[in-house]
Amino acid sequence: MYVLGLSCYYHDSCAVLLKDGVVVAAAQEERFNRDKYSPVFPIQAVNYCFQEAEITIYDVDEVAFYEKMFLKFERTILSHVAGYPFTLRNFVQTMPLWLKDRLAVPYFVEEELRFKKPLWFVKHHLSHAASGFFASPFERAAFLTVDGVGEYACASYGVAEGTDLKVQREMHYPHSLGLLYSIFTAFLGYRVFSGEGKVMALAELGEPRFLEQFRQIADLREDGSFRLDLRYFAFNRGDTMHNRRFEELFGPARAEDAELTDRHRDIACSLQRFTEEVLLRMARHVHRATGMEQLCLAGGVFLNVTANSRLRNETPFRDIFIQPAAGDAGAALGAAAYVSHSVLGAPRAAPLRSCALGNAYTDRQIEVVLRNKRAQYRTLAPEALVGEVADRLAAGRIVGWFQGRMEFGPRALGNRSILAHPGLAEMKDRLNLVIKRREAYRPFAASVLREHVSDWFEGVGDSPFMLEVGRLREAHAGRVPAVTHDNGSTRIQTLTREENGVYHELVDAFRERTGLPMVLNTSFNEDEPIVRTPAEAYSCFEETGMDCLVMGNHLIER
Repeated sequence: MYVLGLSCYYHDSCAVLLKDGVVVAAAQEERFNRDKYSPVFPIQAVNYCFQEAEITIYDVDEVAFYEKMFLKFERTILSHVAGYPFTLRNFVQTMPLWLKDRLAVPYFVEEELRFKKPLWFVKHHLSHAASGFFASPFERAAFLTVDGVGEYACASYGVAEGTDLKVQREMHYPHSLGLLYSIFTAFLGYRVFSGEGKVMALAELGEPRFLEQFRQIADLREDGSFRLDLRYFAFNRGDTMHNRRFEELFGPARAEDAELTDRHRDIACSLQRFTEEVLLRMARHVHRATGMEQLCLAGGVFLNVTANSRLRNETPFRDIFIQPAAGDAGAALGAAAYVSHSVLGAPRAAPLRSCALGNAYTDRQIEVVLRNKRAQYRTLAPEALVGEVADRLAAGRIVGWFQGRMEFGPRALGNRSILAHPGLAEMKDRLNLVIKRREAYRPFAASVLREHVSDWFEGVGDSPFMLEVGRLREAHAGRVPAVTHDNGSTRIQTLTREENGVYHELVDAFRERTGLPMVLNTSFNEDEPIVRTPAEAYSCFEETGMDCLVMGNHLIER
């Protein structure tokens, strides 16, 4: 039984294919059309899923969509009516999008895919919950979902057991933690959807001097629920979601290209601390309300790695699972999983242990690209390749690393990565300014051998999807400055031989040469989506200051 899951028309459009409840393939449309956070119908991602499974649309039994569009439309209409006449301009601007795309999902599925059966529409936060629970190793667990907004819900919690999920409580629009984070992202001069990570990094450079102002605009309760004071906001009323009263409290908004000041850093820090406080209260309440010992987390807010680590270390839950594609791309997985397991009764599958669910290319396919590019390359046996690349990393070279299937979700986890020496202080600036061409204050993650992580870091155990941070132990202070933030924290991916294969071998070879059981790992891209194909990888290599490129068993040097 094949079930196709879809998300689209807002951001991170995606297709996921399940066979008898097992994920066969998953990919975001942005990797194909090269439009970052692309919202369009994911036709190329769908076609990839079919190719990977070697099926056609006629083999698909059901198609599941990640939210109930008419219910969302109802909320949109009611919120505009409530604010009339101030919301009229926004109403006129957004209605064509609804009429053209969002209300026509069944039509597009039939026209683009030739699928003629009725679709399953799964509520947005139920899709998030299903994505977290069915990908987890737990048979029974509580779930907590937090994002911007679905139909009405902005957060929810409940209990899942076997193939049954029960939502117990929701928070509704506009009282949304994810939306609040996005409002401040725009206020601080960054773009919504792409700038939240920048705000999270900026937060570690400031002080929480604005926490009282946050408590003034949001009435936070002990259970983590809160109500925004709408006198400070302008939902659906103009080009920004904050108003003049908001700026009287926090100061003027920052222009995108304006200099960063201590005020901006302190606002970002206060936002981060407020977010952590809300999530900690929510999780503790969920533990009290459900009595569960395991917790599944999903929704875009749980891409916040600092908050995730505090949830693991400062709540009563015995174990926590964070869905690696926590945002709307992962909701496509959740919609398909809910229909497969909860509706159609497919038994639970093995937990999701790897995000390698996208395209792979053979050495022969890669070689054709290199010959067409007239590239100078050598083809090596796997053991020799690992040794030569480890030598180059140890010597301070920057390596493009392209292996196996592309990762699903926002993180590069050693299949489409740029790798470097974490112990060289100058490496962070070189990567930020020359390779990635991004803000100098943004930190890099470390891929760490699982067997060594506790020797080097506090507060982190298994982190296979790079969704948590650890704090460098005092004994190793100053040894890995390229992956250590100003506050001593490091975003961590843990590696095992079973799950990470040749990538684990490479990091182990680097450890033998340097004594460091980790490498710096960042996504293989500049400002575009992570590379998908050998041709894209080679173009990125040519356009940046990378020293060498590895694709399959081929080594390309300048």
